[in-house]
Amino acid sequence: MSQFPETELIITKDKRVYHINLKGEDIADNVIVVGDQFRVPQISKFFSKIEFETQHREFVTHTGLYNGKRLTVVSTGIGTDNVDIVLNELDAAVNINLETRTLNPVHRSLNIVRLGTSGALQGDIPVNGIVVSSHGLGLDGLLNFYDDWQSVSEKDISDAFIKHTGWLPNLPYPYCVKASDELISKFRQGTHIGITATAPGFYGPQGRQIRLKSAMSQLNEMLTDFRHDGHRITNFEMETSALYGLGKLLNHNCLTACVIIANRVRKEFTSDYAKSVEILIEESLQRLTS
Repeated sequence: MSQFPETELIITKDKRVYHINLKGEDIADNVIVVGDQFRVPQISKFFSKIEFETQHREFVTHTGLYNGKRLTVVSTGIGTDNVDIVLNELDAAVNINLETRTLNPVHRSLNIVRLGTSGALQGDIPVNGIVVSSHGLGLDGLLNFYDDWQSVSEKDISDAFIKHTGWLPNLPYPYCVKASDELISKFRQGTHIGITATAPGFYGPQGRQIRLKSAMSQLNEMLTDFRHDGHRITNFEMETSALYGLGKLLNHNCLTACVIIANRVRKEFTSDYAKSVEILIEESLQRLTS
């Protein structure tokens, strides 16, 4: 059985995957990922017991029990580049023998739910509402670096988006990946469901202009107006496309649920950011473990 080279899979002296500092036994089958490292204890405070904690750089992990079920919470930091690290290393931790550097004979599939904050791109989605991402539309280009990415991409949505926006040829191909149907069924009730656009930055890639002008000045309006086969783009953020794309290629179930802290159409911002996040956490813990 072939081994994964040291240059491809970096393992610590105590046999943990390098960046996230984890091995398989540290990770529950149900994993919550968050961008903000300080959001990990916001979630684990609801656990009846925390059995494991670690931190390396911005990657903080708590594993414990909620309603009698084992859960892991991991912070990714901001952006698809960080999600690339976390998804690949979570998979390596649970599906590679870190002693022998060989693939485990039985694949372990994780349920990975991202809890985040986001800006709504539709006027009817209220601030403090929860949006569940039916698809991740990647404006970031990350998945295009992986072989066989086309096998998980919803090409019809991508092609319709390119045509609708007049997508510039120098920009990355906007890949689109579907969420886990099983996880959507847990989060559907009382939420808004739609395509989430994932941007590779917070300012220009999301149509914000301060001193620098955006190359696509009407991007947000075009995202709001986009419709295809009953789907619309509901919100903007910076992680979901990579989560969905890598998760599907690695055979994990993935979903993103975001609380809306700003409505980009109505120019409204939440009056109580902390309370909005707390509501998302409590509802999501119940849904994931039900």
